[in-house]
Amino acid sequence: MRYIGLQEVEDISLGAAVMASGGGGNPYLGTLIAKECVNTYGPIQLLTLDEIPDDWKIAVSMGLGAPSVLVEKVPNGREAGWAMEVLEHAVGHGFDAVMASEAGGWNSLHPMLPAAERHLPLIDADGMGRAFPQLDMETWSVAGLSCNPIGVADERGNKLCVYSHTNKMGEDICRSATVAMGGNISTACYHMTGRFAKDHSVWGTYTLCETVGRIIRLGRAGELDTYAELQKTLRFKELFRGKIQDVERRTEGGFTRGLCQLEGFEDYEGSSMEVRFQNEYLVASVNGQVKCVTPDLIVMFDTESFYPITSEQLKYGCRALVVGVPCAQQWRTPEGLAVVGPELGFGYPDIAYAPVEELNA
Repeated sequence: MRYIGLQEVEDISLGAAVMASGGGGNPYLGTLIAKECVNTYGPIQLLTLDEIPDDWKIAVSMGLGAPSVLVEKVPNGREAGWAMEVLEHAVGHGFDAVMASEAGGWNSLHPMLPAAERHLPLIDADGMGRAFPQLDMETWSVAGLSCNPIGVADERGNKLCVYSHTNKMGEDICRSATVAMGGNISTACYHMTGRFAKDHSVWGTYTLCETVGRIIRLGRAGELDTYAELQKTLRFKELFRGKIQDVERRTEGGFTRGLCQLEGFEDYEGSSMEVRFQNEYLVASVNGQVKCVTPDLIVMFDTESFYPITSEQLKYGCRALVVGVPCAQQWRTPEGLAVVGPELGFGYPDIAYAPVEELNA
């Protein structure tokens, strides 16, 4: 058990933006709101999964929508608490702890809001080990847990309780609500026991994000070799170094979708890379050859600052280092790939999943 203070919030936010594979929401806004919560309510208790009782009641707090909208439609910080109220009313009880849905610049910080307000511990785990664009793309869903009921709220205080016959239908209904509510909402869902959380979550998410963020911070201060330490921690494969030449980006159906094209430099001069994204980066190809594909992580770093470049930050002229990071093992199973693989999860029938280690052997 330990506590999350202001420095930990900053490191987690930066590291989570790396682990989000281009998505997960804007880390700057999330950091501001989470730090304000710490200032107001005090440091947030963080527990590992093996520290919680099996019979604890746990709720998941998450944001849903297009990351590009979040930059312009800034949260007011109360949506997460309102969504939790809807869920608590629906199930008839409160909760013992709160957990994140994914690693993301906003979504890793999102559950800190209701945790701080209610003085509840935060669990050092999540349901993805990275970020994915849909509510049903969780390890808990693969294990058969229903996301219902789903508490929904926006920054104006509009609230909704959703019951769906499948988790995918829950995603579709909430996505429609996202569009109606301006492109970004807060949700509370996937209530579970401590035992289920231990068996089916990705462990150590906050610790990993904090470690990655600390490496980048200390590297910028000249205290360590950022590239070497990140490679040791994430076991990444370098895919490309290039300058962004073109970005096609559109917001539709509650998602930010698009294509980014890069022109190589240094060892990659004369080559080109194409990265497709739906909130998160999904497929990275060099000269037409796939080098990394979902559910493995595609991460872009600014070559000067080593800060991660998220999908809403892509712009012409950015000089990027692109790497591929192995995903959590739960996603490499047939059941996991059926939900988040390139063919069945995201509609790329001509691309079969292969681990990033094999594609870049």
